[in-house]
Amino acid sequence: MPELPEVEALAGFLTGHLVGRTVERVLPVAVSVLKTYDPPLTALEGREVTGVRRCGKFLAVSTGDDGPHLVLHLARAGWLRWQDTLPEAPPRPGKGPLALRVRLAGGGGFDLTEAGTQKRLAAYCVHDVAAVPGIARLGPDPLSPDFTLDVFAALLRDERRQLKGVLRDQGVIAGIGNAYSDEILHAARMSPFKLAASLTEDETAALYGALRTVLHEAVERARGHAAAELKAEKKSGLRVHGRAGHPCPVCGDTIREVSFSDSSLQYCPTCQTGGKPLADRRLSRLLK
Repeated sequence: MPELPEVEALAGFLTGHLVGRTVERVLPVAVSVLKTYDPPLTALEGREVTGVRRCGKFLAVSTGDDGPHLVLHLARAGWLRWQDTLPEAPPRPGKGPLALRVRLAGGGGFDLTEAGTQKRLAAYCVHDVAAVPGIARLGPDPLSPDFTLDVFAALLRDERRQLKGVLRDQGVIAGIGNAYSDEILHAARMSPFKLAASLTEDETAALYGALRTVLHEAVERARGHAAAELKAEKKSGLRVHGRAGHPCPVCGDTIREVSFSDSSLQYCPTCQTGGKPLADRRLSRLLK
């Protein structure tokens, strides 16, 4: 799933390729992709793109302060594919990965694709970006200058949930998903099952520092990459996520995994849990 660093890089990439150009056609291909009907997608056609920005994991393509705006969420298996030349014939609905196509005047544009059978990729056409439900509920952006240690500590103070879940909750902090929550917790040397409200002041400061460092470094690595390169770049920069069975790059211990119904987390026992493997998620405690 694209997370904050990749979506930030996509916003930068699209800014350079879309701003100042005119939308010729917006063609939904998959029935499931479009989540709004008023204004219609045709309201974007003939409009000049004035900006592209990231809101958490959402991309907002604007055609003026008052819109309309095309807001995109790539979900777990979605991706954006830029093409300098698009086929002349309109795409046909079918069982393929193509979900939506945006064609620009003068040629070129991008496709939204989604792999797999769970169709969660979403496109919204709105006059106000904040009208998108997922954006309306977003917590603070961790890259914002206003996201201070005090703000972070206040978010955790009354949280009786595990750190892994809190970091991934978009209503608490915007933009962090499964991969970077693993990376942040590894950098902070903390168990994903540790309760957020149990952190001491020093632990909170350590987690805040790890969060800011991991995200800033990932954004810098992704910056300037073309859309087609971002998936590989993300994978190459991960130290524990997706690396179960490999040695930890810090201590050499074997990276372990805890599986969930539709996802998994990875961690290093030596760095994060005192050398003890974590129990099944339903137990929410260390194995004895």
